[in-house]
Amino acid sequence: MDNQTLLKTVVKACDDKRAEDIVVLDMRGISLIADYFLICNGNSDKQIQAIAREVKEKSEEAGTAVRRMEGFEEGKWVLIDLGDIVAHIFNRDERNYYNLERLWGDAPTVSAESVLQ
Repeated sequence: MDNQTLLKTVVKACDDKRAEDIVVLDMRGISLIADYFLICNGNSDKQIQAIAREVKEKSEEAGTAVRRMEGFEEGKWVLIDLGDIVAHIFNRDERNYYNLERLWGDAPTVSAESVLQ
């Protein structure tokens, strides 16, 4: 599966579980870690876990294995490594504290709406 199709799958999975403030950072040429970071937040640990489960299930259905998932049990910051795409699913306080958007401020932002089209 190509990165654009996988990115669309991941964004849609987050959107389907009502993730808030979905941001996609284009990390190509900036980081060797991944081509894209997806950042979003949920309102509770249960919602964050539901979003993470949906991302995992939809990615696997599309043929992409989850390489690693961290933080699921705590439900404060779940990191899902899909290879070229890394999803960060936060609770609001953790997201504000770590502020990955500022940390990776030189990365262009891709609108979630444009990914879904």
